[in-house]
Amino acid sequence: MVWAGPPTPGLAAPVKPTLEQIQLAEALIRPLIPETPAFRWPLLQEPCGGGLWIKHENHTPVGAFKIRGGLVYLDELMRREPELPGVIAASTGNHGQSIAFAARRRGIRAVIVVPQGNNPEKNRAIRSLGADLIEHGREFQEALEFSRHLAQREGLHPVPSFHPWLVRGVATYGLELFRQVPDLDAVFVPIGLGSGFCGLAAAREALGLRVRLVGVVSAQAPAYALSFRAKRLLTQPSATRVAEGVACSTPHPGALESILGEASDVIEVSDGETLEAMRELLQGTHNLVEGAGALAYAALRKQRAAWEGAKVACVLSGGNVSLELLHAALTS
Repeated sequence: MVWAGPPTPGLAAPVKPTLEQIQLAEALIRPLIPETPAFRWPLLQEPCGGGLWIKHENHTPVGAFKIRGGLVYLDELMRREPELPGVIAASTGNHGQSIAFAARRRGIRAVIVVPQGNNPEKNRAIRSLGADLIEHGREFQEALEFSRHLAQREGLHPVPSFHPWLVRGVATYGLELFRQVPDLDAVFVPIGLGSGFCGLAAAREALGLRVRLVGVVSAQAPAYALSFRAKRLLTQPSATRVAEGVACSTPHPGALESILGEASDVIEVSDGETLEAMRELLQGTHNLVEGAGALAYAALRKQRAAWEGAKVACVLSGGNVSLELLHAALTS
């Protein structure tokens, strides 16, 4: 069942960070996160027209872009609530690692709630960062609702998966990319709850660029694509078995408002296409990539004819793949 939400004018977009705010966020995270590279891999050029760069957000201390937002969020939070005992977040893995990393650095408790059957490697990584990990619910939305209950019961601050502070931190990778590869025609970026896309859009606007932004979702988690086409918020259950990092069933209204205004398109790719893209990225870059991290490249492969001769970047948003899924990608 697809539910039609309020019309687009009723949505409330978050305030975009300014260039100065993004630069301050960059200064905050830089001692902990070196600038991630953008490489033009020779083996990936022929299938995509010869002008492809990969932005390697798998090269952060937690293997994903989310750490940028987590550090900025906890910095802002602790300025306002220096006596805060701890935080709690719902996650399918990378957001949880981000918050666990930032909380450990601040010396406060972190509780991360993940859906049952979540990526076991991500679960172990969260625990290794000192967080208490709880498995609850069949999908992210159920884990989120349970985390809100625990936040009230245990006096913990609930860290959302989408927030202007998170977007400000994530926007730093956009600033890096646009410095590294000037005059891009387009950037393909995965959409989970939307901070990755919105951060990129904020950096583009702050720099006054005209590069096209193409969002990518799993065809088995198409809520944002459906909402983009309908120009209103729609919900749709997630059924992806490959790209758990974008397993969103309910778009965030503010993120959707930004995507409706900033995206040139939102493309769906199937789990099968995602596995093929994971394998090609591993062969072409010798980097591990998780399902969600391969979506941008999978979408470009799908639309290669339309982008022939263009200068394009794909955001490899994370590399935290389970061994089981890696085997599936290698044998797909």
